[in-house]
Amino acid sequence: MAVHGDKSGERPTRRAPARRRALILVENLSVPFDRRVWQESTVLRDAGWEVHVICPQGAKNDTEREAFIDGVAIHRYPLAAASGGPRGYLAEYSTALWHTARIARRLVREGGPFHVVHACNPPDLLFLVARMLRRHGTRFVFDQHDLVPELYLSRFGRGEDFLYRCVRRVERATYDTADVVIVTNESYREIALERGGKRPEDVFVVRSAPATDRFRPVPRQDELKRGKDHLLVYLGVMGPQDGVDYALRSLVKLRDELGRNDWHAAFLGDGDMFEPLVQMVRDLGLEDRVEFTGRVLDDRLLPYLSTADVCLAPDPYSPLNDRSTMNKVMEYMAMSRPTVSFDLHESRVSAGEAAVFAPCDDESAFAKLIAQLLDDPAERARMGELGHQRVAGPLSWDHSQKALLAAYDAACAPERMRRTSLIRRIGRRTDKEGS
Repeated sequence: MAVHGDKSGERPTRRAPARRRALILVENLSVPFDRRVWQESTVLRDAGWEVHVICPQGAKNDTEREAFIDGVAIHRYPLAAASGGPRGYLAEYSTALWHTARIARRLVREGGPFHVVHACNPPDLLFLVARMLRRHGTRFVFDQHDLVPELYLSRFGRGEDFLYRCVRRVERATYDTADVVIVTNESYREIALERGGKRPEDVFVVRSAPATDRFRPVPRQDELKRGKDHLLVYLGVMGPQDGVDYALRSLVKLRDELGRNDWHAAFLGDGDMFEPLVQMVRDLGLEDRVEFTGRVLDDRLLPYLSTADVCLAPDPYSPLNDRSTMNKVMEYMAMSRPTVSFDLHESRVSAGEAAVFAPCDDESAFAKLIAQLLDDPAERARMGELGHQRVAGPLSWDHSQKALLAAYDAACAPERMRRTSLIRRIGRRTDKEGS
């Protein structure tokens, strides 16, 4: 991701105490590569907040330990990717939690308390840092990017075992600690209200939406098609739940069952399934028409999306995927590209007529829809225009940033702070009486 500004790595000078300070905690991706977190950071910056972000270092980009980019202070720590199933993730998350707490304490010592700590999941362990900071009067905003219990079920296939029950308890502790919850769609909002027990006025929908000033078409580069008539593109994370294997098997059916050899496919992104998927391409005999680029920045990303004829959203059905907004679908729409998707609830909410939907997990139907769009350039253009209108209109980031600032206003409202102070005093009095 191309971000311009001062990258000297120098820490910002200490601000006047009256300036509102926000601390954003991220474990899943580095910043500013994490587009949603970067958008939130710049909205808060523009609203007058002093913004600090704690996140892991990137492997190839975002590698500096300290960076000050466009007025946002970013503090990064080293973190090895998880491996070996649930135990590997537990080790990763524990390491991330230790580094996050360590850096947060240092920032409080150097600059004073934060008004808001804003934790982005997964994992759902960052509430522990929020509890540590609340002794200074800090408010806690929980930014729910994923449903971690459903994510656990999707990734590991272990059922509702002991670890799943632990994940549910940790999720509930996060909800209980949060003053305000930010969610990405209405499905997540329902869960925050029902499973999380939050009040409706404490839950705000801040949809992920691409920045249309950045996701803009550039001149097509037909050489990306590798001599074929059409280019298919997948953009996104490559984990067990993301369905890239479904896309590859669909491409085999496009080739073998439908006899289509007029396409090349590019898969842009990375994840813990990257190497197995590359091997799968070899096993399926797709090496001559499928490429995996790895994670790409804008200078390569935008040409691929601008040249694409059809974009792929092969996420299979699961309780997680059905309720989640797929960022890639929103980004395809911003670039006026038509999408083939499985028939997931929130994907329909996002895309509307900008996508065509195959029955969930039906790879033959998915392949047929790709072929149908490849043969109909007028329909591709119509769908692309409808998608762009949705991202520029009702689903635009302009609406989301207003909801984000409203969430911060609610978290910092004087009546909330008085209510929390009263609850704490009652709690301390009860503790003394009990002793």
